[in-house]
Amino acid sequence: MASRSNGLAAEMEAVRTLALVGASASGKTTLAEALLLKSGAIGAPGSIERGSTVSDHDPLERRMQHSLNASVMHLTHAGTRIHFIDTPGGPDFLGQSLPALEAVETAAIVINASTGIEPMAVRMMEYAASRHLTRMIIVNKIDAQGVDLAGVLEQIQATFGRECLPLNLPGDGGSRVVDCFFNREGQCDIGGVDAAHRALVEQVVEVDAAFVDRYLNDGDVDASELHAPLEQALREGHLIPVSFVSARSGAGVAELLDVIVKLLPDPTEANPPDFLVGEGAAAKPMQAKPDPSKHVLAHVFKVTVDPYVGKLGIFRVHQGTVTRDSQLYVGDGRKPFKVGHLFMLQGKDHVEVPRALPGDIVAVAKVDDIRFDSVLHDAAEDDHVHLAPLDFPIPVHGLAIEPKRHGDEQRMWEILGKLVGEDPCLRVEHVAATNESVVYGLGELHLRVLLERLREVYRFEVNTRPPRIAYRETVTMQAEGHHRHKKQTGGAGQFGEVFLRVEPMARGAGFEFVDSVKGGTIPGQFIPAVEKGVREVLTTGAIAGYPVVDVRVVVHDGKHHSVDSKDIAFATAGRKAFMAAIREARAIVLEPIVQIEIAAPDGSIGDVTGDLSSRRGLVTGTSNMAAGTVVIRGQVPMSELSSYQSRLNAMTSGQGRYTIALSHYEAVPPAVQQTLMGQFRVRDDE
Repeated sequence: MASRSNGLAAEMEAVRTLALVGASASGKTTLAEALLLKSGAIGAPGSIERGSTVSDHDPLERRMQHSLNASVMHLTHAGTRIHFIDTPGGPDFLGQSLPALEAVETAAIVINASTGIEPMAVRMMEYAASRHLTRMIIVNKIDAQGVDLAGVLEQIQATFGRECLPLNLPGDGGSRVVDCFFNREGQCDIGGVDAAHRALVEQVVEVDAAFVDRYLNDGDVDASELHAPLEQALREGHLIPVSFVSARSGAGVAELLDVIVKLLPDPTEANPPDFLVGEGAAAKPMQAKPDPSKHVLAHVFKVTVDPYVGKLGIFRVHQGTVTRDSQLYVGDGRKPFKVGHLFMLQGKDHVEVPRALPGDIVAVAKVDDIRFDSVLHDAAEDDHVHLAPLDFPIPVHGLAIEPKRHGDEQRMWEILGKLVGEDPCLRVEHVAATNESVVYGLGELHLRVLLERLREVYRFEVNTRPPRIAYRETVTMQAEGHHRHKKQTGGAGQFGEVFLRVEPMARGAGFEFVDSVKGGTIPGQFIPAVEKGVREVLTTGAIAGYPVVDVRVVVHDGKHHSVDSKDIAFATAGRKAFMAAIREARAIVLEPIVQIEIAAPDGSIGDVTGDLSSRRGLVTGTSNMAAGTVVIRGQVPMSELSSYQSRLNAMTSGQGRYTIALSHYEAVPPAVQQTLMGQFRVRDDE
């Protein structure tokens, strides 16, 4: 493409950015390797099996032979600098793949020709559309035995729309590809070049009335004249180009590089990112201008923390020019940091560069204040600028975690903080109700990788178990309790006697302590001790070892001794009187009920609702979403959701996902209560 200006602006216009996204095993990593090789960025191809690819450089990735992290690379082709990001294809690692969309103009959805469209491809296409990115589809493995490429193209158009049109078509059994945009004729394996060329031109000229008139009058338009309407069609999603390639054999790789350079948008041609100024409802849209002469706006879309190298912040420049020695603020931070070294990344390798322009993806090291989703800027007035937040899936798969060595709790939290800072779909919290540290992720594999990193990278050993369910206890009727505590050991003894009453309160009301003692039978100075004893039971439980809630305790009588009455005596009497009253008040165990929303293919609705009912769940409603997806809403006990994602995957061929939020507490079934009470008695005996 001819540059439209000189100097830094011309250099910026010779930049392209894209993210390779899609399902696992679609060949994204092998394709990244093929692009680097064809451009001369590397001298020999790496192999996933040998663990020698540029992008899968993490030891865990090499051992598992799967991408687990987003990996940033760059190359130069035909005078154009191409930044691209290889992303993981597993749904457990959306915290790595989704942020990559914030750094690029184009989302390239890679599809395995042998397996066709998979759920992850659909999900990433939806995310890319929601961020107004240019989208293209790359059909990989076109030379695999027995593939039906015509059928794959039909499936693409049926799933994503008729605007998905091939820029090239496979030829000679997938050993080469034939351009359909600039060429009007040629031999290929599916359809015809002439028909494909005509469909492309017609789709592009539709966005420009002048070109429509020319096309109707002349019967064709030279594709080389269609750059402006092509970019408009890509911006608007009016055209989603399809390219065919075999990363293994190299067929179509050179042509794909040409497509990226000649047809995909540069930073000045794409839709601007969704920057906002201010917080919450008061936030207002702001447009970053891809102008190297303006003040800096850059977005940190990835953070890595190496225990030996330190923190690395990877960011995309959207406006202005970042150079070595630039002074940049992090978000609303008041103290800027100095850019000592500026790097472009080639997998694990850092290539130092003197500057970064709009469109460039670069990194800075050892800046402790940098965090995921930060905006870097060099003007104090931009301290409230941020990108519109991504709609990340909520991590609900939990694992209770504790250090193997007592006393290492603080270090465990520090390490978990670093790992959570690298992945927005990880969450860790201390659950006060069960006194557990729980880490939440998107699935079992997600958390297994977290544990592997703890062991291998940080040499930190932990014990894990399923999180305890935060059961509660309460009473269902009014009852009286009484206890006399009397202890004589030779000198001054202990004496305290308490009469109290328990009453049920409304669900969610909490606890109320009432002093209705008359006549000083319990002197006022001992009432706080009685309450202290009662509150001990609130914490430890009375029938099953869980906190007691929604109960009122009324202390109405008692006795004291002028010499032997002490705080400890009334605390003990209060505790045991409360225990006695609860056991007479038809105490029950309550379990947490969660609101659940399940997104699944509409063909799975029967299986999903039936399974939910088998888990003591209640379906409260359904609604249809786009692309044949239905949302099922309901309520279900938290205890019934152990390993639910695995079951949901089995019912929906991996396409289902769910979120939960606490709704309320209600009584457990009698059989469950008996089990919990029995376990408590065992612990009590111990």
